[in-house]
Amino acid sequence: MRGDLVSYQTGFLIICKLKRKYMKTNLIKAFAVSGLIASFAACGQLSEKASSNDSRYEFGNIVDIAYTPDVAGYQRGYRGLFTDAGSWMGFTLPQTDKWINGVCGPFSIDNRIWFAQSVAEVNFIGESSSFTPDSTSYFPGEVYLSASSPAGKITQRVNFVSASTALLCIESDVNKGFRLTGKGWDKDVRLEIGEQTVTAYHPNGEVVQLVFASGVTLQGLDANYEAKTAGDCNQAYVAISFYASAKELPSGTEKTLDMLTDPRVSIKQNAERWEGYLSKILRDDMKPEYDRIAAKSAVTLIANWRTHREGLLHDGIVPSHAASYFVGYWGWDSWRSSAALARFAPEVAKNNIRAIFDYQWEDGMLIDCMYTDPAENNARDSKPPLASWAVDEVFIHNNDTAFVREMYPQLLKFYKWWYEKRDHNKNGMCEFGSTDGTLVAAGWESGMDNAIRFDHTKMLKNGKDAWSMDQENVDLNTYLAVEARLLKKFAGIIGAEFDGPDYSDKVADYFFDEKMGYFFDRRLKDGSFIEEPACEGYTPFWAKIATKEQMKKALALLTDTAKFSTYIPFPTAAADNPKCDPNGYWRGPIWLDQTHLAITGLRNYGYKDLADEYTRQVFDRCEGLTGDAPIHENYGTHTGELLEAPHFSWSSAHLLMLYEDYGK
Repeated sequence: MRGDLVSYQTGFLIICKLKRKYMKTNLIKAFAVSGLIASFAACGQLSEKASSNDSRYEFGNIVDIAYTPDVAGYQRGYRGLFTDAGSWMGFTLPQTDKWINGVCGPFSIDNRIWFAQSVAEVNFIGESSSFTPDSTSYFPGEVYLSASSPAGKITQRVNFVSASTALLCIESDVNKGFRLTGKGWDKDVRLEIGEQTVTAYHPNGEVVQLVFASGVTLQGLDANYEAKTAGDCNQAYVAISFYASAKELPSGTEKTLDMLTDPRVSIKQNAERWEGYLSKILRDDMKPEYDRIAAKSAVTLIANWRTHREGLLHDGIVPSHAASYFVGYWGWDSWRSSAALARFAPEVAKNNIRAIFDYQWEDGMLIDCMYTDPAENNARDSKPPLASWAVDEVFIHNNDTAFVREMYPQLLKFYKWWYEKRDHNKNGMCEFGSTDGTLVAAGWESGMDNAIRFDHTKMLKNGKDAWSMDQENVDLNTYLAVEARLLKKFAGIIGAEFDGPDYSDKVADYFFDEKMGYFFDRRLKDGSFIEEPACEGYTPFWAKIATKEQMKKALALLTDTAKFSTYIPFPTAAADNPKCDPNGYWRGPIWLDQTHLAITGLRNYGYKDLADEYTRQVFDRCEGLTGDAPIHENYGTHTGELLEAPHFSWSSAHLLMLYEDYGK
């Protein structure tokens, strides 16, 4: 066991003990959303015990996802979901003041639909008394809820065992048998009740199906269903699966029923998978509060994992499952997520990279983002070139030469594209740009949409479908320098030839302003520096292309409390810039990827103690990191307050890397 469980609430201690006693299970009911399959196995036995190395139970209430939908259907108000294994469905825990005696949902992550307030609300047979909540918790890879009535106590747990299926385990302290029914079905859902099935069809094409095994009595009840176990039952199990369409039902149902012959195998695999994640990232020498940040980072990344579906041709990581506009794949988001996932979920990391290259153009361009519906994809711009860095992280942590060989031709093609389509004056220093000539798309290509440095930028045409900003970008060319270094490394590993341009030895001196002692973009018209100190200047230190003397000069700005050494360190713009807006997206807030680049830069040049001090400020001061708040897209520079999208992948990725580097 890692950490001190005594520090957690008594309720969580009880949960942990119960879980260790009753880890492996048989199954009662399988449910499928978008093809949700639920199957009841009458009363199982839980004689086997879980491993004592179940680290997940040290992290109770890892994120607050309590939300009871007022009505089924489209909802915006939830705080995030319990989802796992690449599933397109998710659940929430019921709010204690709006209690439903069952997990809430499922929720369709792509179509943003609650199929029901709860597909399986649980009571005792013959009882109508309400339940009073005892405790709930979201552990890594599991949710738990417990409630009591005058008739007895019922506990429920849910674990995902695949991208399509989650298992619900129901237990009670009395032998009264269980009655299950749906609560608050979406008004557009059409139910069909068979001898052992309840199938719910939604007009969006998704299907929910409950399949009940022998030993359970099933009947239709007022546009709902009622399922009853044997009267002396005190254990029941439900498999909850999700499919995109009814076409997936036949094979999905068959697989689920096969799994139900011994669901203990799947539950054990879930426990081993999560123990594997945590054992690979958690350190033995860290404070429990910092371990919690690492665990939360892994939970967030895995919760944002989506399996391949429709236009998304490989599994990948969405920026945030909780923000509808972020349910797709973006280039540099994916590079960052994959770099972290390489440490504990390498197959997900590799597929996440492949998913972006699925839409590579013939000329080498990688498009900005892609969705399940390809008509919504954005090809007006690309994203910063960090792809080789992501592949290198996979190689470093897994020694996966085959993956390097697979990706090398596409990586080299993308690298060359920048010099062919984004170097306006052909001097070897590239610019962000767009395919449609708009500045807004060029801002997107930089990833820093509305950054202060772009306030007076204009667009220049390079050729057909190729436009550049009228300024050369220090971060872009730094990333290209890293790409060149890694592509040459990859070529050596696999015996290939690197035949791309290489200006990496010129980047640092070219973009360093001796007068200001910092790195800046340069204007194409006269080569002058755009002297707006901001986060793009951190990148040469992260990439280790700056000289030691350049770091010494920049240290004056980096440690200035009026500029970059703020309450949360290293904002996206110097805090004393009149244009700086602490709530201005890329014009002042804290983005943890940029903070990580700056801290890593300090560490690279020997300022270890300073890097650790700044890391502690991030961990201790960003709101809710060591508590139950979700990890956010960005944070308040002077307050640490939560700003944009919750459950944000790349923030989690960089927190995990900060955790890994701390003290080293």
